Amino acid sequence: MDKVKSILVSQPKPEGDKNPYFDLAEKHNLKIDFRSFIHVEGVEAKDFRTQKINILDHSAVIFTSKNAADHFFRICEETRVTVPESMKYFCVSEAIAYYLQNYVVYRKRKIFYGGNTFRDLVEVLKKHKGEKFLLPCIDDLKQTVPESLDALGVDYTRAVLYKTVCSDLSDLADVNYDVLVFYSPSGIKSLFENFPDFKQNKTRIAAFGPTTTHAVKEHNLKLDIGAPVPNAPSMTMALDQYITQANKKK
Repeated sequence: MDKVKSILVSQPKPEGDKNPYFDLAEKHNLKIDFRSFIHVEGVEAKDFRTQKINILDHSAVIFTSKNAADHFFRICEETRVTVPESMKYFCVSEAIAYYLQNYVVYRKRKIFYGGNTFRDLVEVLKKHKGEKFLLPCIDDLKQTVPESLDALGVDYTRAVLYKTVCSDLSDLADVNYDVLVFYSPSGIKSLFENFPDFKQNKTRIAAFGPTTTHAVKEHNLKLDIGAPVPNAPSMTMALDQYITQANKKK
C-alpha cells in the first residue's frame, strides 16, 4: 500500500476544534481538507404548486431535519399560507423541536419529538394516528421514512420542498488526494458530474454505509476503505486502521 499523506472529505468542515478528523490528522501528520460535493436548494413556489398539495388540508407536520423546517416555512411565506396556531409539529429530535422557535411560539402541547432517530418518532406518532400529516422532505428522501409511515398506517402527504444539487468542484481539477471520503451516493454522483473522465488510478476510495458502497461499485471504482464494520463503526476509525497499515515503516 502506498502511504497516505492527504485526504479529501466530501463534507463541510466540522465546526469547533474537536473532531475525530482533526485527531486523525495530528496522529498521522496528514493534510485533511473538507469540501461539500453537494448542497441543498429550495424548490421554487411555482414548482411546489405543481405537486397540488394544500398545506392547510393537514393538521400536523413531520420534520426530519432543520432544512425541512426552513423550507416548509419558506414555502408557506412564498405561497402566502398562514399556518394556524392549531397546527401540530412532530420532530425527529429535541434539537429540531427547539429550532422551531425561529418560526413559531414554542408550546410543548403542539410540538412533539422523539429521541434521535425516525424510529423513535414513530413511537410518538402512534399516539396521534388520527392526524393528517404533511411530510416536508428532500427529493432523495431515505425510503425508510415513508416505509415506516406506511407501516404505521397514518394519513400523510409527501411534499418535496428542497433538493440535492451537485456543487461546482471545477477548482479541484488539478488537485490530487491520496484518499477521497464519501458519505452518500450523491457525493459519488457529483464527482462524476464534475469530472466525467475521472480515473481512480492510485487514489483510495473510502465510503460510509451500504448505499454509498453500492454507488462506488456502480461507478466501477475500487472500494479501499469501508465503514461501518464490526472493528470500525466510524469512518475515522476505518481510516485510522488503514493509514496505520499503509504508513508503517517498511
